[in-house]
Amino acid sequence: MKPYRPEPFTDFSDTENHEALAASIRLVQGELGREYPLIIGGRRIMTEDTFNSINPSNSSQIIGTMSKANAQLAEQAIQSAGETFQVWSQTPVRERARLLFKAAAILRRRKHEFNAWLMLEAGKPRAEADADTAEAIDFMEYYGRQMIEMSETASSKLVWMNGEDNDLQYIPLGVGVVIPPWNFPLAIMAGMTTAAVVAGNTVVLKPASATPVVAFKFIELMEEAGMPAGVAQFLPGSGSEIGDFLVTHKLTRFISFTGSREVGQRIFELSAKSAPGQIWLKRFVGELGGKDAIVVDGEADLEAAARAIVSSAFGYSGQKCSACSRAIVHHKVYDAVLERCIELTANLTAGDVLDFGNYTGPVIDRSAYNKISGYMETGASEGRLMLGGGKADTPGYFIQPAIFADLGPDSVLMQEEIFGPILAFCKAGSFDEALDIANNTDYGLTGAVFSTNPSHLEAARSRFHVGNLYINRKCTGAIVGVHPFGGFNMSGTDSKAGGPDYLLQFTQLKLISEQL
Repeated sequence: MKPYRPEPFTDFSDTENHEALAASIRLVQGELGREYPLIIGGRRIMTEDTFNSINPSNSSQIIGTMSKANAQLAEQAIQSAGETFQVWSQTPVRERARLLFKAAAILRRRKHEFNAWLMLEAGKPRAEADADTAEAIDFMEYYGRQMIEMSETASSKLVWMNGEDNDLQYIPLGVGVVIPPWNFPLAIMAGMTTAAVVAGNTVVLKPASATPVVAFKFIELMEEAGMPAGVAQFLPGSGSEIGDFLVTHKLTRFISFTGSREVGQRIFELSAKSAPGQIWLKRFVGELGGKDAIVVDGEADLEAAARAIVSSAFGYSGQKCSACSRAIVHHKVYDAVLERCIELTANLTAGDVLDFGNYTGPVIDRSAYNKISGYMETGASEGRLMLGGGKADTPGYFIQPAIFADLGPDSVLMQEEIFGPILAFCKAGSFDEALDIANNTDYGLTGAVFSTNPSHLEAARSRFHVGNLYINRKCTGAIVGVHPFGGFNMSGTDSKAGGPDYLLQFTQLKLISEQL
């Protein structure tokens, strides 16, 4: 088996790649407005109750009309997954892994098509869409190999004992509920789903309401790769109607969730309670966001720091759990770094992602637009608006990247996850104080430090309490297998997606000992 290597990003300066993406966009535009069913046990089910997926770059354009599940259909989905588990869990590991490898090969061939769906439904610029698709490929390639290695090496870790044959096996858990986010609607959704599936589980996938078409297209792709009916149910619907039902169902064995802290905490609480007839403790695998900071020391490459701050803060309009929303800068270089970040940000444009000249696109929907606008007002009362914040007079949800200066460590903009293109600058009197400010949140997902002082870097390694710490580079852009991803505190369960331990979340160890 070939070793895993990260999927390369597409070079869109190459005319062939540029034209291939443009052709795929035209192809996808011809499919807009279609109606999409639920998928339960392989059956397509259309419902009278529906909702529309909207293009955030053009809110008058419907990407697709999605059937909406109710509790009765959710029960059918759970039962279908439970029945299929009896067979799928006994399927050989290499056969399950082969499904992922085939799906990755198909996605690689159809990369531009999925890029186009991501651009239109999620509002991703083409480079961000391409990175999303590449990461989905990476997850499948990596988890397939990881599951094979786990299954074939488990027993080798046991201590030998004379007179006994001891065997250690990773076995699947059962039926899982997968609730992915809208901001990485292909990569994270695919990673969460296929990790559970390759481990031998069956799943009910409840896609993000803002990006259900991308999820449907991926399930179709998995079917094309040979996924048996019932291994993954596709079940869009409202959290109030089917979300709690799925989480609390007695047949649900685990819940894999990526999203907001508030929703994640509620799911965690519900999953801890036993339903009548439930015979296990449910597992919760959660990634709940961040309030990430880049710390700039008084001794640092200021140009590299400024570029990393701007890239981390405003890529995909700051709609990443790893985005830099706080720049904590030593007082000696504060003005210089702030000024350079303003210069770089002034050159960024927010607009329709089909115009490849725009740096970033819209925020995801009207609710996000209004929420971010509220933070703009808060920021104006807490600090100084140095740049941006303007709203386009178009049918899309565009907000120009904004920088606020002179924020206090305990201010709202320094504490709350905004999930939008707002960057807060805070001045630190010393490097130690900068680390204190960086740790002064409920979260602990990603962070970065720019310094040329070896003792300061060592202090950051030990004191900066985040799951992913980056030194002299940006705090976004984790690569599967290279940067296992997951955070501390209220950022989640530190499950480290794309890492060597991730599949342990979806398996349980069984020891079989025979006396000879």
